[in-house]
Amino acid sequence: MTKHKDEKKDNISNKVSREKVIHRLAENYESIESSLVKQLGLETPNHHLTTGTNREDIWLTLFQRIIPRKFCIEQGVFIIDSYGNISAEVDLAVFDEQYTPYIFNYGTIKFIPIEAVAVAIQCKSKSVDSKNIKDWVSTITGLKTALNAFARIQSPGLIDTNLDKLHEEYIKAIKENKSPRLQAQTSTRPILILCKLSNSAEDLTNYFDIVLSVADDKNVDNVKELQLVKEIKNEKKDLFYWYYDLNHYKHKRYEKDEQKLKDLSGIDMEKNTELKKRQSKRTLQDLKVYMDPGRKNENVTLSLTFQLNQLLMLINNPLFFPHQSYVEMFNGHIKKYKESKKSGKTK
Repeated sequence: MTKHKDEKKDNISNKVSREKVIHRLAENYESIESSLVKQLGLETPNHHLTTGTNREDIWLTLFQRIIPRKFCIEQGVFIIDSYGNISAEVDLAVFDEQYTPYIFNYGTIKFIPIEAVAVAIQCKSKSVDSKNIKDWVSTITGLKTALNAFARIQSPGLIDTNLDKLHEEYIKAIKENKSPRLQAQTSTRPILILCKLSNSAEDLTNYFDIVLSVADDKNVDNVKELQLVKEIKNEKKDLFYWYYDLNHYKHKRYEKDEQKLKDLSGIDMEKNTELKKRQSKRTLQDLKVYMDPGRKNENVTLSLTFQLNQLLMLINNPLFFPHQSYVEMFNGHIKKYKESKKSGKTK
């Protein structure tokens, strides 16, 4: 049986040109996209909640197809940090359990540490309130990762990523005219994606990295058809810009530790230090796939596959989990709660 299948595959590969096979693969992604938009366009009479939930499930199937299996995708979760901050509810969260194997549960509610989260996705129906969107985004971007882990690595064996310790080593190296050890990640943030049903008048790419929407389009016969539209903020920017923004995000938020994090990143974006040297000249715009020589008919789903996974490769692995920081957060908040309860000030 196996031999027969192998012979059949050989016959196909001999009969069909490589160009035709690749074209069919691209067409397959167009079929996936067509199925997606048709499902998203369905209405459930008098049952808007079910419709919304179904649409979230449909978007989930898209990301399950294009995101590597090393990542998990959970629906309806909250993201937390070791400073005690909690995000608004996230419709779909993509995270890496290999390096940060923690999901804190409260009944059926799941809380995922920010260090593990690679992508945060918001799914909206037809109505998109820009103020609510902005508030939602700020609860995600306001979360802070922590450098405070102790782990074994291949070389030099053990690593202690405590921020103060790393910075002391940095200062010592500078004083001794040695090259300091820099950090590839000092303050990570998730890739932010908005999935919605219609094009809105307001430019929501100001708040998200990627915006996916389902819009009406007229074909050659003037018949309305649904199509997937993709917008990417900073699509033309150098990939080094993306690397820095995802791995060394807004050091100012850390106040007294701001300069330490800047030093350990090796680059000061405001002063443009070293920036020109490190530019790669590669962009996300280079990763678009088109179905015609004139480059007008983009294969949106296939392009998204390459572009999103390129961004995930810039994050690569999340920060090592800072156990001590979360232990201190739990202990500190439990103590405050007990004290406020004792004084009658508990909310």
